[in-house]
Parts: sequence; structure tokens; C-alpha cells
Amino acid sequence: MAGGAGDDESTPLQSKRRATWAVGSISLGTLLNPLNSSMIAVALFDLQKTFTLGIAEATWVITAFYLASAAGQPLMGRLGDRFGPRRLFVFGMAVVIVVCVLTPFAPSFAWVCVGRVGLAIGTATAFPSAVAMVRPLSARTGTSTPRLLGRIQIANTAGAAIGPVIGGLLVSTLGWQAIFAVNVPLAAIALIGTWMLAPTDAARRRERIRTMVLQSDIPGIVLFVGTLVALLVFLLGLTPTPIWWLLPVAVAAAAGFVWRELTASVPFIDLRLLAKNRSLMMVYLCFAVFNLVYYTAFFGLPQLLQEHGHYDAGITGLLMFPLAAVTIGLTPLGARWIETRGLRFTLIVGGLGLIVGTGLLAIAAVTVSPIAILLITAAMGAPYCVVSIAMSQALYASAAPKDAGVAAGIFQTSRYVGAILATTLLGIVFVGGSGPDAAPQWITIVAIATALAVVHAVLLGAWHPRAYQDAERA
Repeated sequence: MAGGAGDDESTPLQSKRRATWAVGSISLGTLLNPLNSSMIAVALFDLQKTFTLGIAEATWVITAFYLASAAGQPLMGRLGDRFGPRRLFVFGMAVVIVVCVLTPFAPSFAWVCVGRVGLAIGTATAFPSAVAMVRPLSARTGTSTPRLLGRIQIANTAGAAIGPVIGGLLVSTLGWQAIFAVNVPLAAIALIGTWMLAPTDAARRRERIRTMVLQSDIPGIVLFVGTLVALLVFLLGLTPTPIWWLLPVAVAAAAGFVWRELTASVPFIDLRLLAKNRSLMMVYLCFAVFNLVYYTAFFGLPQLLQEHGHYDAGITGLLMFPLAAVTIGLTPLGARWIETRGLRFTLIVGGLGLIVGTGLLAIAAVTVSPIAILLITAAMGAPYCVVSIAMSQALYASAAPKDAGVAAGIFQTSRYVGAILATTLLGIVFVGGSGPDAAPQWITIVAIATALAVVHAVLLGAWHPRAYQDAERA
């Protein structure tokens, strides 16, 4: 690809400024996936009216996005490692633009779901590409990797947290179509900024298509995606009637995937190396448990506020906003802690804070007054901020640079697995709805989430950042 920050002969100051703007463009692109994962929630009612749907049918617009994101992130990461992260990022933003221009004109709800799948695949390119570009951007800006990852994390967190607020405003004024259309200018800015300013990818030698296909491990990719889709659809359908036949399908696909990756000459995911990298495996496990705890609060609290507290969607979104505000405000502090106190210290402090924040959710069983809810969401924002940036740094430190893209993709898959497990937990506990007598159900949810937060803290204490020190010396 022509163009980019690496092609000019600018002064060091100009190069640093260009790289700083490149970080902004990349961060904007990473915002789109979490933004669209949360913004759609407030559009369900409008979609139901437009296409005459029941709530169970309408939620497929969320499920389709989750499944495509969870399965697509590692695939996009592998493509970024193979073809270059900047090329993949630009391609992904172009996909987002095309999909979001066309989907508002969808003639049926099925096509809206197809649009959501395309949107998930396009936005799934951003985070793996961003992590893969951190090293050259750090060299150009002179900024430490924790601070760069902190900026990317701010975008991810802000996108998820402000999604309900922005979505509510767009849907109430312009209709559900607007939540697709708003992505077009954002993706265009991210595409142009990254194309013009981000470091260029390494030169790629030309390969025959047949060689490229053979080395892409298509069977491994198909089995990986099949395993995830079967397992996640099974988990999402646990209530009210489990689809039991999907469980053996998931197990069979997983067995086939393991066999394929252990025997392939160029595996999609090198399971032998992954098994040897215990630090990276622990990062994935910790991140999945963390997101299970976090999304239990992020999805459960709004449901409690609307059904039990009788708040409308717009007010509920505003009451959740302190989570984003605190996260954005404290992320620089988290990055500074990593630099001055060390990564493991920061992780343990964040893990202990998550136990406290989760325990405070019990207050909502007693009162759902605005002041109480604002304090609760702010308290959840602090540990979410610290753990998120520290886990991103732990990922960056634990993964081999040549596999940074696919490692980051699996990291994001861990996020979506945690989120889907959280929705399953809420569906089981709130099986009868969270109406006027929801306090006992909410206490049950808080007790389970707090217990998982304790498990998360113990796992963090067992993680040792030896790979982090090696990565910083490299």
C-alpha cells in the first residue's frame, strides 16, 4: 500500500505528531465494535414495531453481532498478522461504510441481521490491528505501550458505555436506521486517518493464490468458527428451552479443530505454542471471568432499573454514564501505575476493587434512587478501568510480536464469551422478569458476581509478568 506515516521524510517532531494523530484514528476505529454492541439494545422496540416481531426474534439482531464478533476477532487478527495490520484496518473500515450505507434500506429483518454480521466483521478488524500497531507507534511517539494501550482502552470503554445514550437519542429522533448511519462518518475518519498517518506495513511478497489458500488453514478456521457458533448459540438458548443437540456438535467441532491444528503444517492457531505460553492462557481466562462479572452488572442493572425502578431507556442510559466517565478519567492513572508500580500490582489492585464494586451492587436491592445508582456505576467504573488497561498490557506483554494480531483477536473473543455467559446467567435468574419483587433475584445475581470477582482476583494473583519484563527489554 502506498502512503502512510512511514513513507515521508518528516522531522522527528512532525513524525511524532503524525503518529499521535494515527493513534487517534485507530482508537476511533476500535470504538465502533463496543459502540455497536451496546447501542443496538435501545433499538429493539423500534425494530419490533417496524418488522412486526416478538422480543425473542428481535434479540437475534444482538446475537448475530455477538456471534460474528466472537468468531471473527481471531480470524481478523490472523489476517492482520499475515497481510499487515494497517491494510486490514483500512479494509475493515471500508466494509463498515458499505454495510452501514446499505442496511438502513433493508427490506426485511433478516437482512438487518445480515447487516449486523457484516458490521461485526468490519469492526472486528480494528482491535487486533491496533494492538499489532502499538509497537511501531510507541517507537515513533516515544510514548510507552501502557499509555498507548490506555488510549485505545478509553475508546473501547467509552464506546460500550455511551452506546445506550447515543442509541437512545438517535432512535428517538431518527429511527433505528440512524444507529447504522452514524457509523459511516466515524469509519470514514478512522479509515482516512489510518491510511494517511499510521506506520506502513512490511512489504508483502507476492504469493500464488493456491499457496495462500493452503497456508491459511481454511479447515481449521471453519472448525474454529463452527465450535464457537454452536457453543455460544447453545449458551444463549439455555432459557427457556436448551437446544441440546448443539452441545455434541460443539464438542465434535472442537475435537476436530484440535486435531487439525496439531497436524497442520501452518495452523490457524498454533495450539502447541499456546499451551506452552501459560502467561497468555491465564490472561484469556482472567479476561473472560472479568467480563462475566462486568457484563452481569452492565446488562443486569439497566434491566432492574427499567422493570423494577420504572425508569425509561433515556434516563437509564444517563444513570449508567458515570461508568464511562470514571473509566476515561482514571485510565491515565492506571497507565501510570503500570509504569511506576508494575503490572502485577495494578492487576491485583483492580481485582480487589472489582470485588468491592460488585458488592456495592447489592445497594440496588434496597433502593434504585438516582443518587444511589450513580454512585454504584461510578464505583464499578474504577476497577473496570484499571483491570481493562492492565489486562490489555498483560496481553501485549505475553503474546509473541509475530502473533500479536491473532492473540488480540482471541482476547476479544474472551470478552464476548464472558458477555454471553453473563446474559445466560441473567436469563436464568431473571427467568420470570425483574418486576416489583426483584430484590431477592438481584441479591442472588450480586452474590454470584461477587463470588466470581473473588475467583478473578485469585487468578490475577497467580499471574506472573515475566514475559512483560522480557517484552519491555525487546
